[in-house]
Amino acid sequence: MTSPYRQHRRILVASLVGTAVEFYDFYIYATAAALVFGPLFFPASSASAQLMLSFLSFGLAFIARPFGAILFGHFGDRIGRKSTLVASLMLMGVSTLLIAFLPTYAMVGWVAPLLLCILRFGQGLGLGGEWGGAALLAVENAPEGWRARFGMIPQLGAPIGFIAANGLFLLIGMGLSEAEFAAWGWRIPFLASAILVGLGLWVRLKINETPEFAQALAKDPPIPVPIGELIRNHALVTFAGTFAVVACFAIFYLSTAFALAHGTVALGYSREVFLTTQLSAILFLALGIIVSGIWSDATSAARVLTWGCAATIGMGLLFGPLLGSGSLWLVWTALSLALFVMGFVYGPLGAWLPSLFPPRIRYTGASLAFNAGGILGGAVAPIAAQALSDFGGTSLVGLYLTIAGVFSLVGLKLARRF
Repeated sequence: MTSPYRQHRRILVASLVGTAVEFYDFYIYATAAALVFGPLFFPASSASAQLMLSFLSFGLAFIARPFGAILFGHFGDRIGRKSTLVASLMLMGVSTLLIAFLPTYAMVGWVAPLLLCILRFGQGLGLGGEWGGAALLAVENAPEGWRARFGMIPQLGAPIGFIAANGLFLLIGMGLSEAEFAAWGWRIPFLASAILVGLGLWVRLKINETPEFAQALAKDPPIPVPIGELIRNHALVTFAGTFAVVACFAIFYLSTAFALAHGTVALGYSREVFLTTQLSAILFLALGIIVSGIWSDATSAARVLTWGCAATIGMGLLFGPLLGSGSLWLVWTALSLALFVMGFVYGPLGAWLPSLFPPRIRYTGASLAFNAGGILGGAVAPIAAQALSDFGGTSLVGLYLTIAGVFSLVGLKLARRF
């Protein structure tokens, strides 16, 4: 018997490649924000203040993502998943490419951070329409009993995009001096995104509409304003879904953006050493996603997410002390453990969140819940972690993860009532 993966290979590749490209684009900004954007684009009296401003610009995209979810969700629920996914990828790609050509603060003053923030907002708009569409592309083509394993495929785009982004920064850093990297080397990953976006568009233009959406359209006309329908009849379940995704965002951005800044500034490790540490740790995220997808189809996505939230609560108590230990092996242990646990609060979301909504508003509902949760878990996380670390050390940073796990657990419990 032919494997469902083989039968739907083109669809799954389209959901994976597009998401990997989007996360690559999104994360090269996070890496640059942790390494160079502070002194290049923001005036400040201290390195810590510059880093805080850099993380604030990073967090701006999370504010944009719910707006992208509403915008692209509107068209995704009215005209289809395929066309909307192509548009979101193009917006993300253009915004990322233009960052490569930005002048710095030393060149044009306040205009530089303004342009940077505008393009960062464009990145957030694009990604706001990406995740929900990619998840629907996979799960709405899944055969019976395979929804979680199909839904985990676009989730694997996160570690793949991270490896591509940080791997390229690592190679560039190894070949350039600090001065060369700060002057022009950081621009190369943003330029390279044009190649990856072209690949993603080529793959996505070859796919067909999902059968579930086509059947829904054949039965009833599209809803004129999907966000209005969502607010009227599905507001509470959207609220619950928003809280349920907080943990995965908090883990990812504390283990990547904040940890990179902390490791290279506070702990004093070289950029190349710490990037290599993170690249090896991110493999545990991929492993966690795969295991959680298989487990979710064997039991249920909600059950796996519940166990993942419980693990997040406990892991937060270990994360801060291990990250602040100064030992590279203990830091790697903290990152690997955190990212493996993230696999269990992220991998099943591809199947679980879409299941909360009917097909005619599913793109809007899943996208809005996912990206609104990103504000609490992603935008706030590096900023709050930097402030907590300055105030009381990394032990307080770990408590942030514990609180995020509690938020997500509450969201899961609420969702079961609807």
